Amino acid sequence: MTANIDKRVRAEQFRDRLARAMAGRGLTQSALARRIGVDRSTISQLLSGDAARLPNAHVVGACAAELGVSADWLLSLSERPESASDLLASSLSLTEAPRALVDERIFDWHREAAGYKIRHVPAALPDMLKTRALLEWEYAPHLGRTADQAIGASEDRLDWMRRSQSDYEIALPRFELRSFAQGTGYYETLPRSVRLDQIDRFLALCEQLYPRLRIYLYDAQRLYSVPLTIFGPLLCVFYAGGHYMAFRDRDRVETFTRHFDLLVREADLTARDLPSELLRLRAEIA
Repeated sequence: MTANIDKRVRAEQFRDRLARAMAGRGLTQSALARRIGVDRSTISQLLSGDAARLPNAHVVGACAAELGVSADWLLSLSERPESASDLLASSLSLTEAPRALVDERIFDWHREAAGYKIRHVPAALPDMLKTRALLEWEYAPHLGRTADQAIGASEDRLDWMRRSQSDYEIALPRFELRSFAQGTGYYETLPRSVRLDQIDRFLALCEQLYPRLRIYLYDAQRLYSVPLTIFGPLLCVFYAGGHYMAFRDRDRVETFTRHFDLLVREADLTARDLPSELLRLRAEIA
């Protein structure tokens, strides 16, 4: 909420901010007047005197547009000088998300957030925890001749997780793991032997990496989440099929962090419960 500022103080702040913006752009009073279509005397009056009166909205808007700042900042309604479009451009980016495991963008985000907690809701099972056989089955249509390179990228991501100082929390819908184990839906053609080996790998990694790796299973009938990854307080990335949507503004990162924490808080099975659930599912397959 903007503080209630005395109109004389606001007028003084307007003059100061207008002068700073003009200096930043290297514009004289005459140059700014020409560009916004007013007399030079109008700009001179804006910059001098001790009157409490502010210029009309048209002049404020024209000055803001020409100087590349926001009208709210000139009027002391905001402490951010950037325009709304500049703020949006810096806080939101949209990039392609190839259907493959080789993606330097993901590694860059992980490296940037080294030391912070990584919160992850995968689109299916977490790639970095999958066996080679499962990766080959799942990505065969997309890997082509670079299968070894692509699968190596998943192994590199797991190695990075082992070496980095980041904690990893993964929230997974409980039905996803059950569907995988039973070989239904998306996993209908996945061989039984691959499913058994994958559960054994989950068990081994959960034992090796706990508590730095914690996996929670939530009820998708009560809670829903799109695939997303939250890189500490720095970045929140949504996976939208062919693209990543990345948010960097603090408010949105905090909002989705609270969303993820709700998934963890309401989880049916916690990280401590996961090995027992995996053993139960393995027994069903066997």
